[in-house]
Amino acid sequence: MKNSVLLSTLVAVMFSTHAITAQPEIKERNILTNEAEAINLADALAKGNAWSGISGYKEGAFRASVPVEISRSYIEQAEKYLDYDWPVVKATDYLEFIRSGDRRQQAYAACSNALISLVMGELAEGKGRFMNQIINAAWYYSEQTWWGWSAHLGSQKAGAGLPDVNEPFVDLGVGEVASNLSWTLYLFKEEFDKVHPLIAERLKQEIMEKALNPYFTRDDFWYMGLKGGRPNNWNPWINYNMLTCYLLIEDNPQRRTAAVRKILLSLDKFLNAYPDDGGCDEGPSYWGAAGAYLYECLEIMKNATGGAFDVYDHPLIKNIGQYFYQVNIHAPYFINFADADPKTGGEPSIVYRYGRAIGDPAMYKFGAYLAGLSGWGEKPLGGKIGAQLRDLKLIDEIRNAEKEEALVADFWFPDTEIAGGRDRKGSFDGFFFGAKGGFNAESHNHNDIGSCLMYFDGKPCLIDAGRETYVAKTFSSRRYEIWTMQSGYHNLPVINGGDQKEGTNFKARDVSFKANQGVVTFSVDIASAYPDDAGVKSWMRSYMLKRGKSFTISDKYQLNALSGKATSSNLLTCCKVSIVRPGVLRFEGDGFALNMSYDSKMFNPEMEFIDITDGQLRRYWPEGLTRIRMVMLQPKPAGNYSFTFTKTK
Repeated sequence: MKNSVLLSTLVAVMFSTHAITAQPEIKERNILTNEAEAINLADALAKGNAWSGISGYKEGAFRASVPVEISRSYIEQAEKYLDYDWPVVKATDYLEFIRSGDRRQQAYAACSNALISLVMGELAEGKGRFMNQIINAAWYYSEQTWWGWSAHLGSQKAGAGLPDVNEPFVDLGVGEVASNLSWTLYLFKEEFDKVHPLIAERLKQEIMEKALNPYFTRDDFWYMGLKGGRPNNWNPWINYNMLTCYLLIEDNPQRRTAAVRKILLSLDKFLNAYPDDGGCDEGPSYWGAAGAYLYECLEIMKNATGGAFDVYDHPLIKNIGQYFYQVNIHAPYFINFADADPKTGGEPSIVYRYGRAIGDPAMYKFGAYLAGLSGWGEKPLGGKIGAQLRDLKLIDEIRNAEKEEALVADFWFPDTEIAGGRDRKGSFDGFFFGAKGGFNAESHNHNDIGSCLMYFDGKPCLIDAGRETYVAKTFSSRRYEIWTMQSGYHNLPVINGGDQKEGTNFKARDVSFKANQGVVTFSVDIASAYPDDAGVKSWMRSYMLKRGKSFTISDKYQLNALSGKATSSNLLTCCKVSIVRPGVLRFEGDGFALNMSYDSKMFNPEMEFIDITDGQLRRYWPEGLTRIRMVMLQPKPAGNYSFTFTKTK
């Protein structure tokens, strides 16, 4: 990258304060379009498809490079679809979303798996045995009205329910299918033409009409950011798929270059709205669709320009990558504020390659560690066709690379207002905590300003439940009727009977972070997160980790008035909780036990068991959760208190 700014060497964090202004400032950095201008994109952009790493279906060198066991597995998987009956996507399949709120769309998922399996099986075997079914897949998708997910149809003028063929909307699903079909066309066009010239011709026409032409001619898809607003993970996710499609199948050099310029402009809108600290307010599992897909776009651009397009030395690009490993608790557990999942493995090859690209050993060693943890490379890799083709060439490199889990001593993202620390760098033994400030209109928001997580020996104690299975209600005006979204089911106080409210005006104030060899502290005034009728003048929530000794939650508050309704400090845990004696609760978790001390004259603990029936949440909390309401016995207009966790003796 031209005129780059060197990334400052990170040293021990001493002290930082920050007053958030509801949302991070949008900065017109325009990193990518400036780079395109600097390298003269039209000249630098490769005219062919050498960037793809594979010349076509008949490339024997690629087939020979696939490990024998994986090749055999690909073929066995493809054989399951030799007699696959490609199903009709009925009107009622689309309509199910507005009738029941179900977003799972099984009618589409099976077909996608069939296409990918057949393509990878044919590439592995190379005998033409699966070609008829690949042709059926190409024709099947060509005959469909739309390739997207019906939950996203609300963006069309006709509204949700059924797709309007006269207004093709490019959503996440369209992008995914278009990418896989573009690879299919690129790999098998010659074979298709041997059977009938209309197969490839029709498939390209449908990719253009359903995906590429609408993307190219319209500027009003909200995720593009071209009409204002703050794009989320949809932006790099869809742009990655569109970039792949244009580079694989667009023959006109001028149109190809223009499309790439538009994609870079849209990606810049995503980056311009990103905080300088690189923090992902959607959480690390959503980083896999945000920062990870941004990286994929950058890597394609570098390869497609013969290395000329290179922005990896920009501090923001580095920070976006480094965020992921800094919020690792003990893999597969990661910090999971907002809708993020408590566990994620990331995509090991992306973590590894991103780390290599920015020259960060901690990141690429962590990628190799995640690969080992999940058995990555021991069986078919999964994912889109293009990702599998790329990763198959990296199996030996990643599996043989130096492995080390990223366990940073502490971290602080001053713009995103996420912080935390552990007892000792490089070890998951003992206490770990994470906490947040922010505001209650973040992407995939929960009303959780000031909330925390606390783990011990890498296992959960105080938790964020995450989110239930997505349904229509999740992304509607009724979102905050769902218990997992409410502050009362986070590690936060209920004040004068009131929970936090959603919206940009409900935000953190006076956030501070301090870390040294012995102590890590985070504090935030959460008063502005509550509505006026809660009567909160100030409420300073603080977390203090005494490394190797204890973890303490403290509150110091002033109220304008007492409403007569209960005030409590709530805790959410997956542990078994019992009262040892007045003033001491015991938390028994997975291989550990902690005592929490409290003032028994000030609080009465009330236990509420939450039976988890939702399939998404049961993946992480199958034994249920417990909400502890530390109810104030005699609330006062002002006061302070603390809860301290220590390991049982």
